[in-house]
Amino acid sequence: MPGRRKLNSGYYIMKASTDGDKDNSLLQDSIQIIDRFLDTLWMERGVSDNTLAAYRSDLLAFANWLNKKGTHIHEAQDGDLRTYLASMHSRSVRTLARRLSSLRRLYGYLVREGLMSHDPSARVESPRLGRPLPKSLTESEVEALLDAPNVVTPLGLRDRTMLEVLYATGLRVSELVKLTLLQINLRQGVVRVLGKGDKERLVPLGEESLDWLQRYLQEGRPDIVKNRAVDALFSTQRGAAMTRQGFWYLIKRYARKADIKKPLSPHVLRHAFATHLLNHGADLRVVQMLLGHSDISTTQIYTHVARERLKNLHAQHHPRG
Repeated sequence: MPGRRKLNSGYYIMKASTDGDKDNSLLQDSIQIIDRFLDTLWMERGVSDNTLAAYRSDLLAFANWLNKKGTHIHEAQDGDLRTYLASMHSRSVRTLARRLSSLRRLYGYLVREGLMSHDPSARVESPRLGRPLPKSLTESEVEALLDAPNVVTPLGLRDRTMLEVLYATGLRVSELVKLTLLQINLRQGVVRVLGKGDKERLVPLGEESLDWLQRYLQEGRPDIVKNRAVDALFSTQRGAAMTRQGFWYLIKRYARKADIKKPLSPHVLRHAFATHLLNHGADLRVVQMLLGHSDISTTQIYTHVARERLKNLHAQHHPRG
């Protein structure tokens, strides 16, 4: 049985268990430094047991790799770290990034403690993580979600209109719930949005959401606000503007009613707006303008979503797909 050491947090961690480790003073000294670092991390930061175990696993792997070269962990140079990370080329980028993060924490500690004069991880670049593809909905899923509210009631009509406007315009949820009556121009069919950095943009509403807006303003909103003076376009029964959290709750409720199994948030409709526009041939610059992105690179993530859909369609319908 390998030896075990109890950390101050009350959990046990395994000592290195390879043959001959007990006689290897170089490795054992590195392990003691790692353990001291973990103790400090737990006492100063209150790091969880699982996180401590993950750190120890990463650092022990590096210590064992250095030991084969006859190098102590506090003698490592930036070239050692680069060679070590390069030797794990078969691992995922996220794994490499996590291991480098563990090493950064350790060497930052060793420099602060005066055990090293410089941090060998400071000049090692982090692996570039690909941006995750935004979650989206299919067009049929969007239709099911839009049909979920009971539009016979004033609140159901309000909710349907909010969903329609969100999908038709791609607004951020914070932009949607802050809309006032003065920002809507029914005659021109546009909404004036004040986005990030107080940048203003005009976004077309489209015929469908415009029809729902007109119906809501005539049939739903008067019953909700009563005779109160309310500036918010989408009001609660108390006469206050809808909150982001409140709308999120509604989205989840209607997703369950529409039998949509995907994790859903209000932002997913913004992603669906952009993805479906590109799928139907919209220009990327136009989508950038509608979303209110200051940088085209932010919008380009949606081209990957559209490209994945094209791949799937090709594989499904092409005779040699």
